[in-house]
Amino acid sequence: MTALPAEHDTALAALPNALHVKPGTEWSSVLDRAATAAPEAFGEGRLKNLVGGEWLSNGTDEMLTSPVDGSSLINLPKLSVEEAQAAVHAATQQHREWQDVPLAERKKRVLLAVEAMTQVRDDLALLLAWEIGKPWRLACADVDRALDGVRWYVEEIDSMMDGRRPLEGPVSNIASWNYPMSVLVHSELVQMLAGNAVIAKTPSQGGATCLTLAHAMMAREGLPATLISGSGADLSEVLVRSPEIGAMAFVGGRSNGGKIAAQLVDTGKRHMLEQEGLNAWGIWNFSDWEGLAAHLKKGFEYGKQRCTAYPRYVVQRELVDTFLEIYLPIVSELKFGHPLAVENDDDDLPELDFGPMISASKARELSEQVDDAMHRGAVPIYRADVEARGRFLEGQDTSAYVAPTTLLSPATASSLMHAEPFGPIDTIVVVDTEAELLAQMNASNGALVASLACDDEVLARRLARELQAFKVGINKPRSRGDKAEPFGGYGASWLGCFVGGELLVQAVTEGPEGEMLYGNFPEHSRYPERS
Repeated sequence: MTALPAEHDTALAALPNALHVKPGTEWSSVLDRAATAAPEAFGEGRLKNLVGGEWLSNGTDEMLTSPVDGSSLINLPKLSVEEAQAAVHAATQQHREWQDVPLAERKKRVLLAVEAMTQVRDDLALLLAWEIGKPWRLACADVDRALDGVRWYVEEIDSMMDGRRPLEGPVSNIASWNYPMSVLVHSELVQMLAGNAVIAKTPSQGGATCLTLAHAMMAREGLPATLISGSGADLSEVLVRSPEIGAMAFVGGRSNGGKIAAQLVDTGKRHMLEQEGLNAWGIWNFSDWEGLAAHLKKGFEYGKQRCTAYPRYVVQRELVDTFLEIYLPIVSELKFGHPLAVENDDDDLPELDFGPMISASKARELSEQVDDAMHRGAVPIYRADVEARGRFLEGQDTSAYVAPTTLLSPATASSLMHAEPFGPIDTIVVVDTEAELLAQMNASNGALVASLACDDEVLARRLARELQAFKVGINKPRSRGDKAEPFGGYGASWLGCFVGGELLVQAVTEGPEGEMLYGNFPEHSRYPERS
């Protein structure tokens, strides 16, 4: 389907009960407010790059497209390798100056930036809705978690920095598109609080406009943040291997993470590489179905486009029928569609479980994975129709939307058996023994989280010790966590230092000579106690 002209939407808005974009949340309105709030960061129809404290009109333009309706958003200015290298040099100079700024002054400036972002919080959230398809409530949560988390670090940073000093060079950040604020911006602000300059590359698939507005608030307070855009393949060598860089933080898939790990292997650089894993929920000797139902519903937030989503259920054979009795009504009632569509102008924005996938190509990839799994013998337990079940404007482009799908028993050769789909595609695997349960939950060689639904807590904790996941929940899900809670991964889901709480500060500072950091390293493993 193709997007219809703006005058068509205007006509629809005049009709009673016709879905239309809520006035004031249109992309043009939100972009105008962002550009008015930070005119220095926006050019004519394009974003700018933040280098050395200045917003530059450099780079080659590439148009960003909204997954919400396929519409054009704004031009992203992609830098060349030479331009990116110049940005690293400028960040290094900022780092030399910033590391000598007293902690009290760093805290003051970070708080001022946080308060400035609080003033534009709603527009940051609306930019996320258009750029990455987050429903309103989840977009607000992304912004709020970032700002609340940084406020907590400002309160706690003095003791965390006791006996520690900044790294020798700036921290380079390459992050995924799905949580621009609560993962990337949050990490950057803590890294600067700890005395480091930071470099961030905007995700190519979405979030650049939100990040531009947020970084404008940082730059105004004199924080040493660099924000640049460009191809990951082109800029990776500069952002990973430049000798000036003190640490590398990455959030993304295993393929790109593996390439970065290979580039780091002979550098000795501090690194935190978060990669995906197939997070599994095991169900064994269990009876609290009402309690599990609430967790299953919440698990579909943002279409499972989260590193801590649970797309795999490993179920004891005797419990499969009861599990499906609670699971199928939940999945059949999920609400998805255009995140900003209302029937009446004064309606609240819709309460959706998810919007689109990040792109039409991702939606096609998920469809192909489902088709391949079924071709190899997987049984479709539930499949919804996008057009019939989704909540859309008349005639809008829906190519980036995927309806919930559940497959039983994918074959070993199917990609859905071993890899995280990163979308609303669930797989169910039936097992008969504890050994099978563990083997199927560990199918992806490491994960970030896992959970066990089991009435016998002693048995559950014994099984949990055999799971290759950093966090294991007993009758509850686990998440990335906020503030003091550590985060990391086992196996191929993580490489390098763990983060969260004091571990995040330790990851981006130098401590006593000979200090061994907590992390998942090739040469040693030192883990905080798992719960």
